[in-house]
Amino acid sequence: MSLPVLAVLHGELSTPGRVGQELRARGIALDVRRPRFGDDLPGTLDGHAGVVIFGGPQSANDDDPVVRKEVDWIGVPLKERKPYLGICLGAQMLAHHLGARVYKHPEGHAEVGYYPIKPTDAGREVCREWPEQVYQWHREGFDLPRGADLLAEGDSFPVQAFGYGGTAYALQFHMDVTHATMCRWTTRGHERMSLPNAKPRDAHFEGRLLHDAACRAWLSSFIDGWLAPRVPSAVVRLDAARDQRRAEVSRLSTL
Repeated sequence: MSLPVLAVLHGELSTPGRVGQELRARGIALDVRRPRFGDDLPGTLDGHAGVVIFGGPQSANDDDPVVRKEVDWIGVPLKERKPYLGICLGAQMLAHHLGARVYKHPEGHAEVGYYPIKPTDAGREVCREWPEQVYQWHREGFDLPRGADLLAEGDSFPVQAFGYGGTAYALQFHMDVTHATMCRWTTRGHERMSLPNAKPRDAHFEGRLLHDAACRAWLSSFIDGWLAPRVPSAVVRLDAARDQRRAEVSRLSTL
């Protein structure tokens, strides 16, 4: 039996959404924990296949013991080289853990609804096909951490996705969102749609009709690759250089 994936949620009503559906479809169980409501995070991920930290109303910059502890805890999957996926807040927490700035837009812009993104060459190595637009629900963004690979770019918030170390990924956007989630967010969080640059409620559902099939296909492809982490290209280059040096030493020793 495969190991479960740790799913870290931040709201009382939050669910793993489509990410949970994709994992369960592969026969992978979820270990759901809510630190905000008293659940502990494990000291090691030896008993887990990976971890997903989802979005939430908090900020990675919050001076809050629960937030600070969770940001620090991200060192566990990074050190143990376990697959890590951060979505929205979880992405901002990873960026903050790696020393990058998490910030509000200087003109107060939010991304609430569907917005275009542009994959980089590195992003196309992770997934060949990307949707033209993705679902967003945030007011903060982040800079690219040192040593990370930029995977996708946006307009108001330039860094939309990055990879780090071949095992950790940050997505500013919500590939996890389901129709039920969208209904709940646009109802309970309706005030977000009055923020600068936010989309009106009807545009959210129109965008879903246009872009959700591509988002679903992307997530399915991404999950397969995420569960089988690749060696970072820098490590591959170092290994190749090391092997070349060894071959040269061996050749010289026979002369």
